[in-house]
Amino acid sequence: MNGDSGSGRTKARVLVVGSLLAALALVGVYLAAGGSSYTPEKTQNPCKHREWSDPGSLQQIAQQFSLSALDGAACELGVSRETLARALATKEGREKFAKRYGIDDAKLAEAIRAGLVRAVDDAERAGAIPSLIAGPLRSSVENISLDQAIELIHDARSALGGFEGLLGPASGLLEEFLP
Repeated sequence: MNGDSGSGRTKARVLVVGSLLAALALVGVYLAAGGSSYTPEKTQNPCKHREWSDPGSLQQIAQQFSLSALDGAACELGVSRETLARALATKEGREKFAKRYGIDDAKLAEAIRAGLVRAVDDAERAGAIPSLIAGPLRSSVENISLDQAIELIHDARSALGGFEGLLGPASGLLEEFLP
């Protein structure tokens, strides 16, 4: 039995030493790949207009519309798009954001409306939405409430899709207008 006990200890030592060598090898590979000099990528300036990619569907237009609206509102408020997006995710986040930056609901609503107008302009300029839809949409977003504006940023697809109703029986043709 003593032989079995010594053999078991030897196997345990081999496993421990093997695990340590594997851990050291992993750290070595990580460092060799540049892991010691990681720095997060800087966020882009929200005031700088970004080119829209060629949208192929209403979903892609809605996504780019939301990002453009966030950029515009963030630019107005002097914060990053990511900071504003996190703030608008929940009511608590919005309250914390407002307190931290000294922004009341009226100023926030004004900034978000300006961002939405920018998004409509960007979408029209990119050919993502036709002027037939851009004009009424622009007029609508200039006067919506803060909660409606935030909802539009969260779900631009439903709002853009809602403008299909303006076309009446030809609502199915909206996709034909899209590039």
